[in-house]
Amino acid sequence: MDPAALTQRAEAEGLPPLLAALWWDARGDWARAHEIAQSVETAEGSWVHAYLHRKEGDLGNADYWYRRAGRRRPGVTLAEEWADLVRAF
Repeated sequence: MDPAALTQRAEAEGLPPLLAALWWDARGDWARAHEIAQSVETAEGSWVHAYLHRKEGDLGNADYWYRRAGRRRPGVTLAEEWADLVRAF
């Protein structure tokens, strides 16, 4: 999905779970985004989960989730990673 299209949506209803998590994150509701991400037990869910812990500043926990996703912590900004996630889903 196009990141701009996601940020312009008025609500998360009807979005796949991981896009809904990213929608809530963009609106500053980290807890709701985290709740959704941790309920998706796939590599993709682990990637969103990792991003959220990175955003929170808990890098040890983020690295654990990046490993579960088969990824390394990226060397891009949080905003760039958020956009990469949205485009991936």
